[in-house]
Amino acid sequence: MTVDRTTDGASGLPIALVGMGKMGRAIDALATGRGCDVVARLGADAMAQATVGTLGGARVAIEFTHPEAALANARTLLSLGCPVVVGTTGWTAALDQLEDAVRTTGTPALWAPNFSVGVQLFLAIAEDAARRLRDVEGFDTHVVETHHTAKKDAPSGTGIAIAERLAVGLGHDVPVSSVRVGSVPGTHEILLDAPFEQIRLVHEARDRRVFADGALTAARWLARQTTPALYTMRDVLRATPTP
Repeated sequence: MTVDRTTDGASGLPIALVGMGKMGRAIDALATGRGCDVVARLGADAMAQATVGTLGGARVAIEFTHPEAALANARTLLSLGCPVVVGTTGWTAALDQLEDAVRTTGTPALWAPNFSVGVQLFLAIAEDAARRLRDVEGFDTHVVETHHTAKKDAPSGTGIAIAERLAVGLGHDVPVSSVRVGSVPGTHEILLDAPFEQIRLVHEARDRRVFADGALTAARWLARQTTPALYTMRDVLRATPTP
């Protein structure tokens, strides 16, 4: 089956939501104001029997569920010819299997550990700071990520991504510590510590709607892609002006 992935701008883009937890509900609430029309809301039972018909004409799906379900959900959507934005974390060891599914079905997908534009800038800052520190003696580097108690994966996908960017610049691995407390949407901190001084770089999400907004931006972008590839938010932000 061939799916038309072109779109006349962002207005009224029909999307399917897979997973109606906190993130799914946040995306649902923002969708209309971001030029998207939610035409299907699918939970675990619905995904087990998903068909082109149950997708309601969606031209892209957004998946926020659980680590154990994310890959199967994405594969199902791709097999139905529906591009998918995957926001579930904690399963990145299987990303190569998602890439295989993209190639097999000829349908694009996008995965990101964090859809915040600010976090993408934070990652770039982290990599630049690490490069500048590479030949400076005396600084130790550590990442601390803090999330709500219901978050299943630790360290978070974003914490891992930050550590990986730092490692690129520093030339060695960087440890990550995880804190799970209360209802914190997400705070990520880089500590650069020397004997007589310390640099702290912090990104703090004040509301989970920042992730919902970014996921909708990614969905609108993905719906316009015709090349079957596994994309990331770096691809989106190269082409999308920040408002």
